[in-house]
Amino acid sequence: MDALPIEVEQVPVIDVRALVDPASTLAERQAVAERMGAACRRNGFFYVVGHGVDEALQTRLETLSRRFFALPEARKLAIRMARGGAAWRGYFPVGGELTSGRPDRKEGLYFGTELGAEHPLVRAGTPLHGPNLFPEEPSGLREAVLDYLAALTRLGHALMEGLALSLGLRADHFRAGVMAEPLVLFRVFNYPPGPDTAEDGKPAWGVGEHTDYGVLTLLKQDEAGGLQVKSRAGGEVRWIDAPPLAGSFVCNIGDMLDRMTRGAYRSTPHRVLNRSGRHRLSLPFFFDPGWTAEIHPLEAPAIRQAQAIEDAHERWDLRSVHGVQGTYGEYLLGKVGQVFPSLRSEVLTDGPA
Repeated sequence: MDALPIEVEQVPVIDVRALVDPASTLAERQAVAERMGAACRRNGFFYVVGHGVDEALQTRLETLSRRFFALPEARKLAIRMARGGAAWRGYFPVGGELTSGRPDRKEGLYFGTELGAEHPLVRAGTPLHGPNLFPEEPSGLREAVLDYLAALTRLGHALMEGLALSLGLRADHFRAGVMAEPLVLFRVFNYPPGPDTAEDGKPAWGVGEHTDYGVLTLLKQDEAGGLQVKSRAGGEVRWIDAPPLAGSFVCNIGDMLDRMTRGAYRSTPHRVLNRSGRHRLSLPFFFDPGWTAEIHPLEAPAIRQAQAIEDAHERWDLRSVHGVQGTYGEYLLGKVGQVFPSLRSEVLTDGPA
């Protein structure tokens, strides 16, 4: 591999082909797992290469996504999120999503696992479950999204095997447990060009400081850059860039893996500021625990003696994940209700009590 830009040195690059190749040996898989574990302990972010996801599929999805965002807003609003109901799917315009109470400078599409009306969770009115809203144009976007969801779900399970091995657990620990029926959520975001500073004098964040809610995120970002990660390396807190790296996904862990590992693997704050002068395309894929899964600290060799970190004072939302009670669905619903306050009451009305 060619020498990497200095900015990337803070976010390790991990070749995971041993996790996706069934012919690999346990020793090869364990070596990858150990690198993943080290990255999770350091700052919770790493680049994934050697993942085997078809490059042509990625290019097709990016091309069709750009065509969608180039449509007049009235045509995009034909699949606005209000029409998705409890499934929480569809399009939102720039400023329609909030982070820490401030509008983000981005527009986007919300997708998830495609579930028909006959599925038990859909029949029960479970929030964030149901059919997707696909636009009539551009043609082929539906097929590209569903193919991408299938490919990233396979990769997600493979990476979870690596995380399990890194913790001294059986490779199938997560797949046989809280990730047996994962909640798969997928976003396609477009960050338009604009000023670095908002009207109130604060940075015009594409998305402000936040952590992800679940277990694992896989991000496909284009060449525009703008992603920053909050690093605690060496005891110094500072923001570092995670620039685009051809052929890679940026992988980071979320709040629930932080909780399961008692803070040994930290969910790291990150943010985006689009300074490229052009539109920035971002495709985050969230691989999360099942809706009804209850998340508890793991009895894992690597963390058995660890104590839960009381980190609320450090977190962007001042709320520790280590006191979470109940199901992942309950935790997630409380979070996304803050992102789209106008939809929260509708979801709570349509969904189960």
